[in-house]
Amino acid sequence: MPQQGTMMDYPLVLPALLERAGKIFRDVPLVSRGPDRSELRTCYGALYDRARRLCEALTKLGLNRGERVASMMWNHSGHLEAFFGVPCAGGILHTLNLRLHPHELAAIAEQARDRFLIIDDICLPVYEKFRAELQSHRADFEKVIVLPYGCGRVPDGMLNYEELLAGATGKFEYPAIGENDGASMCYTSGTTGMSKGVIYSHRSLVLHAMTIAMVDAFAMSHHDTVLPLAPMFHANAWGVPHSAVMSGAKLVFLGPDIAPENILDAIVRERVTLANAVPTVWIGVLEVMEKNPGRWKFDHRVRVIAGGAAPPESMVRRLDELGIHILHLWGMTETSPVATSGHLKSHMVEWPTDEQYKVRAKQGWPLPLVELRTMRADGEAPWDGETAGEIEIRGPWVASEYFEMPEHQDRWSADGWFRTGDVGTIDGDGIMRLLDRTKDLVKSGGEWISSVDLENALMAHRCVKEACVVGLPHPKWQERPLAAVVLKDGATATGDELRAFLAAKFAKWQLPDAFVFVDAIPRTSVGKFKKTELRERFANWKWE
Repeated sequence: MPQQGTMMDYPLVLPALLERAGKIFRDVPLVSRGPDRSELRTCYGALYDRARRLCEALTKLGLNRGERVASMMWNHSGHLEAFFGVPCAGGILHTLNLRLHPHELAAIAEQARDRFLIIDDICLPVYEKFRAELQSHRADFEKVIVLPYGCGRVPDGMLNYEELLAGATGKFEYPAIGENDGASMCYTSGTTGMSKGVIYSHRSLVLHAMTIAMVDAFAMSHHDTVLPLAPMFHANAWGVPHSAVMSGAKLVFLGPDIAPENILDAIVRERVTLANAVPTVWIGVLEVMEKNPGRWKFDHRVRVIAGGAAPPESMVRRLDELGIHILHLWGMTETSPVATSGHLKSHMVEWPTDEQYKVRAKQGWPLPLVELRTMRADGEAPWDGETAGEIEIRGPWVASEYFEMPEHQDRWSADGWFRTGDVGTIDGDGIMRLLDRTKDLVKSGGEWISSVDLENALMAHRCVKEACVVGLPHPKWQERPLAAVVLKDGATATGDELRAFLAAKFAKWQLPDAFVFVDAIPRTSVGKFKKTELRERFANWKWE
């Protein structure tokens, strides 16, 4: 029998992170912006006490290990309390995406079998919209706990969050929690069909939090002030809250109002050093800064993280000029979500600037413990940066199945890798470049056209604010690309002008056959471009 190691069997569980924050970082500030723009300033010591009181209150209400407690809340310190209070009581926090349609919310809550609900008072109208549909399928939530975040109104028959915490003693002993026990639950955004549930374990969340804090990832430390703009109801705000609590970083929450001006004001006022959001948010920030030159000046380094879609290289360059350094990452709900980060490697720091920007616009190299490969029908593609295939992934914070959906097990290969549905290449440095989602590649005359490459090139045009490219049915070529374009305020451009602009980088057959100018591009619940809606809107397009 092999000799065993002599190390302690110390479980990787969230109570360890909460205890660390409460003992070592008690005075580190937590700042929350209310819906009326009022501010609540608290600290990790209060988080520690209140999260443990929530553990106690939920246990008194009868919460059992492994049961789901849903949350319908914006980004603020109360939601952070639930991030730790529910799993540290042995439950599983299921963050409901409050931007979804009531029908979707009811179906998700039913499939997850959520027992309790913790909800912001300002979100009660959303709850009422899907409550009747939920009751038609199953019983309502057994307990609805309302946090007085906005108006402070708690309807009859519901529990007051603050009263529950006030009624707890604060003396709570954590239950015996295994590191592979479920801790939190998220559902995919449904861009590829019905939303599917993923349960993150304590172990996966702790490992993910530790890894994204590394210098070659987010470089998060006690010296940072962190502004999570990605919703806490979507993939745990990319793991940033867990990692910030572990690191003892100051946290700033803006709640539902993440207008570009509010973001920039917060960066200056609180001296934010690290923020995260999808590229569409940073496009808005860039536009506001360019319209108001000199209004926001940073005397400290500002790093921002972009994920969910490829950031245009032009945006990366322009934000650099304005004092905001953007780092690209890639991941999915199924990967907790961060799997890669787009830092330059050491031998690239002497490269010409243009070459560095090309690397930074890619999806980056895998984090430690994460493995990537690109697969084709004839097997694994070489890492040559040219041969494309479907990205597959495995690692300790990658899902191995969906919650109670065995019919979707074909998303995993026979040898256990997750099939992402993303098509891309990997080069000799291990750097991944996504070409598109398999469903978003334009299939034209037997050749593939990357909608992402066209979009990013279009957004480099001086008049273009946003661009989204979709493939539409074509009588001769199977599909041809159509570009939906949002122009900057006061700017003008024609389709011929944009086509000529693209012709410098793309072959003639790759260029969009049509351009439509729109006021806005539809978005998903998490801020990505919603291509399905554009395809439906232009489904009957008549090609000239």
